[in-house]
This record gives sequence, C-alpha cells and structure tokens, in this order.
Amino acid sequence: MKKVNALILTGFGLNCDNETAHVFELAGAKSHRVHINALVSGKIALKDFHILAFGGGFSWGDDHGAGVIQALKLKNHIGKDLLDFVDQGKLMIGICNGFQALVNLGLLPGLNKDYTKRSVSITFNDCGNFRDQWVHLAANNQSPCVFTKGMDTADYPVRHGEGKFIADQKVIDTLLANHQVVFQYADAQGVPAKGEFPLNPNGSLEDIAGICDPSGKIFGLMPHPEAYNHFTNHPDWTRQTQLLRREGKTLGQEMTIGVKLFKNGVDYIKESFF
Repeated sequence: MKKVNALILTGFGLNCDNETAHVFELAGAKSHRVHINALVSGKIALKDFHILAFGGGFSWGDDHGAGVIQALKLKNHIGKDLLDFVDQGKLMIGICNGFQALVNLGLLPGLNKDYTKRSVSITFNDCGNFRDQWVHLAANNQSPCVFTKGMDTADYPVRHGEGKFIADQKVIDTLLANHQVVFQYADAQGVPAKGEFPLNPNGSLEDIAGICDPSGKIFGLMPHPEAYNHFTNHPDWTRQTQLLRREGKTLGQEMTIGVKLFKNGVDYIKESFF
C-alpha cells in the first residue's frame, strides 16, 4: 500500500520537528525529518514528497525577523521547486515560525494565484511579550482549506512573541471575502474574540489565527495543532475525564482535533494522488 510522504523541515533553530513528524505518523503518513541543507544541496528532492511542513521554532534565532532568513534561503535555493510543488497540487502547512516563513516567501496568501508576492505580515504581539497559552479557535466552514474540513472549533496552544497578523485593509477584506481566513481566535463557545486579550493573544487583525491560499492547499497558522496529539496534552483533560466518567464514558477514545487536522491533509493526498 502506498504511503503519503510528509517532509518536515529541521535545522537552524527549528524545534517542533519531532512533534510534527509524530502527529503525521498518527495521521497515517510516513514522516521524513529533513534538514534544510539537504534540500538546498539537492541531496533530498522535494518532488519525492506529497506534503511539506514548515514547523515551529526559532529559525536562525529570528535575528532578522521571524521566518525571514529561512524564507530567503529557501527562495534563493529551491524557489522554483517550491512553486512546482504548488503547481502539482500538493500540500503545504506552516505552523508558527513556519507560517511566518510562508508569508515571507509569498506562498501565502497567494492572492490572484501569485505565490511570490508578500502582501501580509506577522509581527510583534501587542502585549509586548512572548505568549505561551492555549487558545480557542473558530473554524470557517466555508473555507477551501483542506486541513480543516469538518471542523467548527479547536483548542491548540500558542507559543510566540511575533504572532500579530497584519495587512492593508483591502487585503484583509479580500481574505475574508474569499474565505481564506481559516481560523480566528475565539472564546470557549467559538465566538470570535473581537481583539479581546488574552482570547486573542497577540492583537491579530480580525482575530486571524490562520489563513490559506485560494486553493486551500497551502495553510499557515500560529497555534500548534501538532502539540495536541494526545488527549492528555489538553490542560483541561483531568476535568473532562471526571465529567465523562459520570456519564459512563472514557476520554481518549477519539482522535484529538490536533491529529484530525493532519489526517485531513493525509486523506486528501490519498484521494487525489493514489
């Protein structure tokens, strides 16, 4: 049986590659942790993979801005390969630092199918400090995003100092009209946060936590879905265990909403390429 091959970037300060590789395996893919230098040198060919994951961390220490150097290195060495990957209809996901790299590359938001133009930015949190917390997210069920099909809400952690999504109002309006805004920070009921801190942990315009390109095959988000790969990851799991026990139920029998996001991507590749 053919396996979906997922490439997870490593090296130069990226530090979420093991979690990301693990959750792809749980989702039914074959994970390959590949150092960035192996790609840029040609030792590993991007064309041999179905999904490319830009994971979280602090690439190059964020010394020139989060994801900036990573984007420049990849664009200068394998820019054409990345665009070919997009043309082939394969999937990309960027998480936290990976999201920052995708917008710096211009792969997101991909307005008018232009995957080279940078039109949005992710900058310093309004609160002025690094945020490490769990957030509630409202999913846009009209979004074309492959990864979030069947989702209404999700809880994931954020871990960033530069997570505020900004853009010109015209770009924001276009993203909203095209349903490219995939996730918005929200309250526990899934109602958008309307900028309220700490529900919106960074001050992102329109509470934007994640966007996709017009095709829905390139997805970037600041929260970390790979960090919710087991029910005990969630800070409320002990309380939920007791509540379910009173109903004669057991927590942990179902796939977490973190694994579900990756499984959507893996299933899409199986349906489209095999």
